[in-house]
Amino acid sequence: MIEVINLTKSFGKNLIWENVNLTIHEGETLAVIGKSGSGKSVLIKHLNALMYPDSGKVLIDGKNIFELSYVDLRLVRQKFGVLFQGAALFDSISAHENVAFPLRYFTKMTESEINTRVLECLDMVNLADIGDKSTADLSGGMRKRVGLARAIVLQPKYLLYDEPTSGLDPETSNEINELIVHMTKNLSITSVVISHDMHSVLDVAEKAAFIDGQQLRWYGTIDELKKSDDSRLIEFTRASEYQI
Repeated sequence: MIEVINLTKSFGKNLIWENVNLTIHEGETLAVIGKSGSGKSVLIKHLNALMYPDSGKVLIDGKNIFELSYVDLRLVRQKFGVLFQGAALFDSISAHENVAFPLRYFTKMTESEINTRVLECLDMVNLADIGDKSTADLSGGMRKRVGLARAIVLQPKYLLYDEPTSGLDPETSNEINELIVHMTKNLSITSVVISHDMHSVLDVAEKAAFIDGQQLRWYGTIDELKKSDDSRLIEFTRASEYQI
């Protein structure tokens, strides 16, 4: 379980948001929504201590990660997989080697074991036959899927998605959404999805957190979101071109 308690972050005199509180239960998918620049990506970087707050706590399975030693924090971070907005792949090596990278760095698996695990993960994202291809030669959607295969290769408990459908056409976006749902259900992963795309949010999430005006303005289930009378939330969802 992830618990965010009274989290406040600023850069110098620029307040990003303050007193953010939310709980993400095991097996849930939470979508964090809001306009560009609202601090969505900043928030998820606090969930595995890539950033530290001005004040507040993030509890991962009951432990405040901002108080952990470097060694203990590394162990907590291994519970997380991350799909970055641009996939963040190494273009100088193959898709197979991109997915294998965390296994080589964090485990003592043999080459045979690594190859087997990489093939399993590429197959999960429907890319079993592209392992030897350079990621520089792949389409945007394929790069996202390789990035997802790499994110799950260490069998994480938590998976963070930063704008997973950004820059993709509707058909490819739907494929990514289906994979997110599949990973959550079949791998028992707790997911946090950063997005301003309500198409994706309604497809994959059970709960949503709306960041607006330097605060967590609204937090609830997708059903509650559809019925909400919060004027700013309604304005945001209507601007997404998806009438809910």
